[in-house]
Amino acid sequence: MNSFTTKDNVKINYLVKGQGKPILFIPGWGCSIGFFGKNIDVLAEDFKVIAMDLRGHGDSDKPDHGYRIARFAKDINELLQYLEVEDVTAIGWSMGASILWSYLELFGNDRISKLVSVDQSPAQYIGPDWKWGQTGCYDVESFIRLTCDLKYAERESAEGTVKGCLYKDPSNEDLKFLTDEIMKSPARVKIEIMRDHTNLDWRDFLPYITIPTLVLVAKESKVFPWEGSAYVAEKVPNSRLEFFEKAGHMLFGEHPEKFNRLIKEFVLE
Repeated sequence: MNSFTTKDNVKINYLVKGQGKPILFIPGWGCSIGFFGKNIDVLAEDFKVIAMDLRGHGDSDKPDHGYRIARFAKDINELLQYLEVEDVTAIGWSMGASILWSYLELFGNDRISKLVSVDQSPAQYIGPDWKWGQTGCYDVESFIRLTCDLKYAERESAEGTVKGCLYKDPSNEDLKFLTDEIMKSPARVKIEIMRDHTNLDWRDFLPYITIPTLVLVAKESKVFPWEGSAYVAEKVPNSRLEFFEKAGHMLFGEHPEKFNRLIKEFVLE
């Protein structure tokens, strides 16, 4: 593991493994590099794999500021500049996809040439014109309930997040490891970033994404109805949609062979 310091003086934890065309992994809300354990080593056999812990997550610093999607996008931009990499295939899982949409809106295609969106709806909240929101945080009232869970039953909430990300129940070992990784992110951090993330609606921006995009969707996701995540492929002009059957939100962990194969093929296209 390595670290670099952002321009606002926050230490970001990252890893670089392998050689070749660069791939960047961005985790979801509350999660860390550790969630990609079945993907990084395999893909590093053929590519330069970069993965980072978002500020407030994993082993990165937990400052008292900066928990907004746009600031996370800025951190990515600073990391790619620091590493002096170009032509990156950026993979964003869940909230990580939203962060990459923000990156493209703010910085254009700077250093990123291909995008992978993994099981993320463009809008979290359910409304009159959108019924495919996030199943656990779909309006202001559900956000308040989530906030209470994080304040008063944080570990139980983290265990629920892990189970909610999977099609089948995890082993006790996997449940403990992934829960421990989520617990590295303090409750206040998860609340503040969800406050921003859950209010954003990316539907208007998707048609303006110009780079080749691969959209990966879990048919049995407990986090988003598959229709919401698949909508991304309908609106991004140069995109391809791939479904994962019998897969939950963490499809790259449940079907790593298919996921790794699709990523390899996409990078080499």
